[in-house]
Amino acid sequence: MSKNNKGEMHVTTSNKTSNHKELSMEQMEDLLQVLKARFEKNMNRHIGLEWANVQAKLEANTEKLWSLNEMEKTEGEPDVVEYDKTKDEYIFYDCSTESPKGRRSLCYDREALESRKNHKPENNAIDMAATMGIELLTEEQYRALQKLGNFDMKTSSWVQTPSDIRKLGGALFCDRRFGHVFIYHNGAESYYAARGFRGSLRV
Repeated sequence: MSKNNKGEMHVTTSNKTSNHKELSMEQMEDLLQVLKARFEKNMNRHIGLEWANVQAKLEANTEKLWSLNEMEKTEGEPDVVEYDKTKDEYIFYDCSTESPKGRRSLCYDREALESRKNHKPENNAIDMAATMGIELLTEEQYRALQKLGNFDMKTSSWVQTPSDIRKLGGALFCDRRFGHVFIYHNGAESYYAARGFRGSLRV
């Protein structure tokens, strides 16, 4: 997305595959307004960063806007939480107070989903994140998010699970209770109405 000499934004032609996902002009403008308002309301999450620089990055990477819109549609309330100086990338996390409503009742991954013979959930966290173009938070990222506020006081969120744990059938999730952040384990095939997942996106 770029601006013409009248200051109007337009979508540039992409050389990527035909299934490349993009938002309409109106959708992009609406999303940028929502993200800007959230950014300015929660400056404690990104002290020293300026929205104008974030927006410039987003306008140059419209596929990232599509992913952010998917995060927004599923009620993740994405916001900037970090800037990677080495890679010159802004990092967004889902910052909704509770685990995103549009991503709950999911088992951990496809293997877990296929292992269930009865009462299968509609989807799994790993595949849904991949479709959205984002990644599940790691335990470290989840703990970093919790330093910026109180999240998952009533819900819980799947986090990336080490391969040795996953090979044995388990998966990890986190929440916040009694003023502390906890990490737990479950069978990867389990799913609950109060458990979703939080994602991250680099722009």
